[in-house]
Parts: sequence; structure tokens; C-alpha cells
Amino acid sequence: MKNLVEELKWRGLYHDSMPGTEEQLLKEVTTAYIGFDPTADSLHIGSMVQIILLVHLKNFGHQPVALVGGATGMIGDPSGKSDERNLLNEETLAKNVAGIKSVLSRFLDFNSNEANAPVMVNNYDWMKEFSFIDFAREVGKRITVNYMMAKDSVKKRINGEGEGMSFTEFTYQLIQGYDFYHLYKNNNCILQMGGSDQWGNITTGTELVRRMGGENAKAYALTTPLITKADGSKFGKSEGGNVWLDADKTSVYKFYQFWVNTTDADAEKYIKIFTFLDKDTIDELIAEHQTAPHLRVLQKKLAEEITIFVHNREELEKAIQASNILFGNSTADDLKKLDEKTFLEVFDGVPQAEIAKADLENGLEIITVLNEKTGFFKSNGEARRALTANSISVNREKIKEDFVLTANDLINNQFVLLQSGKKNYFVIRVV
Repeated sequence: MKNLVEELKWRGLYHDSMPGTEEQLLKEVTTAYIGFDPTADSLHIGSMVQIILLVHLKNFGHQPVALVGGATGMIGDPSGKSDERNLLNEETLAKNVAGIKSVLSRFLDFNSNEANAPVMVNNYDWMKEFSFIDFAREVGKRITVNYMMAKDSVKKRINGEGEGMSFTEFTYQLIQGYDFYHLYKNNNCILQMGGSDQWGNITTGTELVRRMGGENAKAYALTTPLITKADGSKFGKSEGGNVWLDADKTSVYKFYQFWVNTTDADAEKYIKIFTFLDKDTIDELIAEHQTAPHLRVLQKKLAEEITIFVHNREELEKAIQASNILFGNSTADDLKKLDEKTFLEVFDGVPQAEIAKADLENGLEIITVLNEKTGFFKSNGEARRALTANSISVNREKIKEDFVLTANDLINNQFVLLQSGKKNYFVIRVV
């Protein structure tokens, strides 16, 4: 077997593992799982590391299991949280579980016939018939309260962060631990992976496997570092909030822009973590970037690779096209290819004014548009001077003082883009 741990280490995807984990992965095909709690009906880029870890696992010949936590999602993982999560109702949970399954299916082929084909499971399937008394007898008695209290996720909450911890959340690590045992028993799964904040929950699982699985039972753990930005702030959010992996929550344009706008230091780190480019290719890109940082070679390649991975090449081309509207030599035809949502996102924050569609029936002289109808210019004289200086464009095409705006100039039958010079934009919305 190729050395997966070695690969994860140079990529910055390795934080810690239990003794024997690397040897096990080198020895034979190993089944390993990662859990995803359904706190929303999609996943955002905070989950990308774990998705990529499962893909690496598959690429290195092992079998990945993606567990969607329909049961654990009813409780909420206390790890890294200072307050109790709000409990979700069953209808919301079912919607969230379906959404997460749909996202994961884009990265892992759960219908594959390969020997190490990925598997998707939902822990609600085995927890729904498990009575509280049976759980207390079969699982609860295997792990001492002292052991559970020693976990960082528990200690921090009990020692004063937030309002303490309910019994409901206290049981979370036992339920997650039982998931590991269930997968060990039914899927021959002997490795659980996750972020470094999951170490306590994962090792409770390895302990349960050891105590419930018989004298030869073995289980392993491997964690990835929590990703941060170079300035130490939390990775995964833009000014608009979470960056989602679904285009209806975060457009492909905004997704692409998030990666293009990373700092040099972060791009150098992220291209190893979030792409599958080999070491030599990445080293060459880093060297090329360092000789001409202003060209942003690293950021563009990072954005390109991850946008194709999460969406597809066609969507990437559209995102690049949309980016070029602002930063490149785009044309009126390029503008007209943008859908309404992308158009508004590209020109988010640009001043806008409304004009009635009826006003365009007989056409509007451009001077009137620039001043009276929009206020883009403060006076007719100022507008006239700009036109004489050849600095005014309508939909990226230069115009003269005799230009008349008509309905034929509308983008998506509702927008006109005005531009003065290189960087002053104005959007007319026709209603």
C-alpha cells in the first residue's frame, strides 16, 4: 500500500494518530469512517478537509465510510462549543440528512462496484430501536464517568465555559463511540478520522471497540488539524457568512472569488490541503508565485482546482468569465451571458437607480440617463465632458454624446451597466 499518512503530513492534513495507525494503513486495505452531523441541509467549506480526507483514503486503496449523524444530530456535539445547541425537530433533521447525503454523493461514488467502494450510513438506522435502558446496560457500563469527564470537550464546559453541560450532551461521546463499535462489528471498520477537536470522541470509540469487541478487537484514530488563516482567524467564512458547497447557497462566482482572494501565505498552505495536485506541481507553482506574486498564480490555480472539484469545469469557466467582467477585458456579449443572480453578485455594492421601462420605448438620450434619470453625474455639463473625453461605456462598449438608450440595450431584459473610466460602475435596473 502507498503511505497515506506520509501524504497527509506533507499536505498539512495530519495532526495526530493512535500508535499503529500508520502501520495498519500500510499493511492492508482498511475501512475508515468520518461523521458529518446534520446541523444544516448542506455542508460548507469547513467540512472540505474531511471530504478530501475520505477521497484521499479512497485514492490510496482504502474504503471510506461517510456517516451522516441522524441520531447524533438530535443531540449536538459539544466539542468546541461553549453553549448548548438548540435541538432540531425530526422534520428538519430529515431534510438536513438528505441535503448532506446529496452533497457527499458529488465527491464519493456510493453506487460504485469497486472492492473499496465508498459507503454511506446514517446512525439513526441503528439507534432508533435502541432503548435507553438497553443503551445504559450495554454501552453506558463500559465507560466510566471519570473517563468521560477527562475529555477536553467536557472539562471546558463543566469548568465554566458557557452555562455548563446537560446530560443530553454529556452522552454524545458515548453515542459517537457506539457508532464506531457498530461499524467495527458490521462493516469491519477499524479507523475513525476527524478534526483534532474530535480526538476525545474518537478515542472513546476506540475504547468501546476494545471493551465490547472481544480480546482481539483493535481500533485506530487519526485527526487533521483545524484550519486557520495566516492571521490566526477562523477559516471558512467570508464577509457574507459561511461559504457553502451548494451553488444555491453560495454562487459558484462567490465560491471562486473566496479562493482567489486568499492571501499569499494562505494560498501556499491551502493549495496543499484543498487540491489533489502532486508535490512537484505544487512546489513549481509556489516557486513561480514567489517570483511574481502580483500575478496571483497560486490563488488562481487553487480557485480553479477546488471550483472544479466542488462544482465542475463548465461552472468554473462561468465564474472566471464573471470575474473578468470587473477585472478583465470583457464585452457586452460576456455581460449578457450572466444570469440575474450572478450579475447582481458581480456588481454587489455598486450604486443603482431604477428607470421605468416605459421611458425606454422611445429611447432616452444618454445625457438625460447619466444625470437626471440616475444621478450618476451631478450635472449635464459634467456628463457631457465625460462623453467628450470618451470615458463613458454602456454595457462595456464606449459611446458618444448622440447615444440613445433603448430596451435593446438591456441585459437579462432588466439591467444596464454604466461605466465611467476604468473603475466607476453604475447599475440601472429597469422596472
